[in-house]
Amino acid sequence: MGAAVTAVSSNGEYTFTKPNRDSITLLAGLGVEGDVHAGVTVKHRSRVAQDPTQPNLRQVHLIHEELFAEVGEAGFAVAPGDLGENVTTTGIDLLSLPVGTLLRLGPEAVVEVTGLRNPCVQIDAFQDGLLKQVVGRDASGALVRKAGIMSVVRTGGVVRPGDAIDVELPEGPHRPLERV
Repeated sequence: MGAAVTAVSSNGEYTFTKPNRDSITLLAGLGVEGDVHAGVTVKHRSRVAQDPTQPNLRQVHLIHEELFAEVGEAGFAVAPGDLGENVTTTGIDLLSLPVGTLLRLGPEAVVEVTGLRNPCVQIDAFQDGLLKQVVGRDASGALVRKAGIMSVVRTGGVVRPGDAIDVELPEGPHRPLERV
């Protein structure tokens, strides 16, 4: 089986977790219809406080379901939507994708990968000690963020669990993901 969507989630209120839905609708240039983080400019509270006119590079949050199994081995129970993501995936190494990768989610929707989610202390408020599981260091000591990736909507459409994910890498030299 190839890459696929395993769950979709959204919330119109500022809460850490997002309830799962039967489908979500992505709106070009905005994000997830009805989600509190949808918009042309930043919606995350910390970013709004810094500069509310910044472009919203965090319209759609994707996270790989394989992370849930990894943190489960350390005793944490995490399910789709629990970490605030909009799209839960399987069968794709999201963290290794370069900036500018296009992901076709189902028959219509296309998102462009902008960077890594920067995990925050709210993860520990959700489950104490979980932040250490999703942020670590590699063998060379470099910081590794594992809490998913962020993207912007290029082409709108409905996304449902079970939808296939097609990957289109950008041309030219690939830039690794950095936090956005």
